[in-house]
Amino acid sequence: MVKIALDPTPFHHDYSLLELPGKVADLGYEYLQLTPHKDFIPFFRHPKADDDLVDAFAKACKDAGVQIASVLPVLRWSGPDEESRRAAVKQWKRVLEITSRLGVDLINTEFSGRPEHQEESERAFYWSMEELLPIIEREGIRVLIDPHPDDFVEDGLEAVRVIRGLNSKSIGMAFVSCHTFHYGDQTEAIFEAAGQSIGLVHIADTFDHHKSHGLRYITNPPGNAVRVHQHLPIGRGDVDFDQFFGGLKGLGFFDRDDTVAVSSVFAEDENADEVSRYQLSEITSRIAKA
Repeated sequence: MVKIALDPTPFHHDYSLLELPGKVADLGYEYLQLTPHKDFIPFFRHPKADDDLVDAFAKACKDAGVQIASVLPVLRWSGPDEESRRAAVKQWKRVLEITSRLGVDLINTEFSGRPEHQEESERAFYWSMEELLPIIEREGIRVLIDPHPDDFVEDGLEAVRVIRGLNSKSIGMAFVSCHTFHYGDQTEAIFEAAGQSIGLVHIADTFDHHKSHGLRYITNPPGNAVRVHQHLPIGRGDVDFDQFFGGLKGLGFFDRDDTVAVSSVFAEDENADEVSRYQLSEITSRIAKA
């Protein structure tokens, strides 16, 4: 049965690292996603957790009755700058050690390259994976990748192709519902192409930035190379969640014991408790309905 997890990022400002598992449990979740945290695995920097802190976090989860469904690092392993790429590979090695020590077998992440350097970033990604993939496979960890807005690959079908090029069952796709319109608004086609390689989804709503003939969002000066999306509660935007949940049901996603559905709302920190409980109720009921 699919694991329903909370991304506790909205609570990072008010709770310490070791307090997060208890907060997640209080909100009714049995699983959490370990997202970038300044005291553990910060964005784009070397992990800051030593083994003692890793063990302390594992204990805090056990004491709270919460399990870690996935670990989410964001590191520049596809960066076109070679020094940054090599640093990210070193950082990734420590992330893999931490993940194994936590007893977790799932990592979800981003490509973390640059859209203005697509060819160079793709080349950097495959160079990094040549070194990391043997470790990933040896440790029995699955790595699922989201083609995040403002990455060298944003289109969902192209992401499937890049992942498929690794020729490894240990690497798959993370599908983020609020990135739907940056993926090309082609959910059904992506689900069909990716199939069982989709092992984790982030669930949040967003507005379709293509609407109003491209003028739904206006940035100045015109022509800025920006990507705009939200992480809203279900029902607040334009994502077709009947299609989303129905498509996942067709893949058998909800019946597998190695899949994760993550509540990923970042837009309403002021109401994070209420929103987290609402998301859990919506996700649970929509899975049952699907």
